[in-house]
Amino acid sequence: MVKTEEKKIEKISDLPGIGSTTLQKLEEAGFTDMMSIATASASILMDATGMLKATAAKAILAARSAVDLGFQTGEEFLETRLTTGKITTGSAELNKLLGGGIETRGLSEFFGEFGSSKSQIGFQLSVNVQLPEDKGGLNGEVVFIDTEGTFRPERIKQMAEAKGLDSAEILKKIHVGRAFSSDHQMLLAEKIDDLIQKEGKNIKLVVIDSLTSLFRSEYAGRGTLADRQQKINKHLRSLQRLADKFNIAIYMTNQVMANPAIFFGNPTTAIGGHIIGHASTYRVFLRKSKGGKRIARLIDSPHLPEGEAVFQVSNIGISDIES
Repeated sequence: MVKTEEKKIEKISDLPGIGSTTLQKLEEAGFTDMMSIATASASILMDATGMLKATAAKAILAARSAVDLGFQTGEEFLETRLTTGKITTGSAELNKLLGGGIETRGLSEFFGEFGSSKSQIGFQLSVNVQLPEDKGGLNGEVVFIDTEGTFRPERIKQMAEAKGLDSAEILKKIHVGRAFSSDHQMLLAEKIDDLIQKEGKNIKLVVIDSLTSLFRSEYAGRGTLADRQQKINKHLRSLQRLADKFNIAIYMTNQVMANPAIFFGNPTTAIGGHIIGHASTYRVFLRKSKGGKRIARLIDSPHLPEGEAVFQVSNIGISDIES
């Protein structure tokens, strides 16, 4: 009896139970490579495609056998870390606080009251990421997901021209998506994979301004809190997967609220609770000072100490305080 060779699994369409319709649904949900299938749960694949649990489990098992899910040595991990990029904020003091700038492969959350310049930093990063690496950029393009109608091309133009750049060319490399619901926001984030792989865009920065606004308005009241947090968690995991896969920096602004339980000190706390706190790689609290001065406090980081930096926001953008 002749033994038939098993088909080698190299791409998602080779997996058992994955037909053309299921493949399309997986791609729409952001599952575009073998690793994303191998590390998913059966319930997530079922929700994305409508496939049976047994079929999903079989596809996951086959994907896991086709990819390396083992361990790395610390030395190998260090080599990966050496490819991590940094985007200058425009302020040397703020860069120093962040260990060199906004980092790729991480989620950077900046939160603060209105007028604390969260959006302004997002605009500045959208310009700076397009600079060459020796100027603090990554020669990359930007996806700007606008949930509050805050994107202003006029401000981008002003910041670009202050650096002597061609503002028209800068704007061409910023891909703006206006989100009108939390589901739309999540869909726009999932479509970034297509921008990179199908359209060949060199996306190196994703700005989400703001992360929680739509979730906060759609899920009001304590009764919906669990559903809201679960949905935000899914969104954040999708963003982290994107950051890791394409070596992208994710900059997220977040709203704040007053915590009535705090009687001493600043009662301001970020929206989203522990879900966002644990998912964010870097957390920075912004507050206004006199004039155009702003104070940034690093709240959390995997390897940097807590600290503060003072910078200014002016017509030219984000910069250090003029002495």
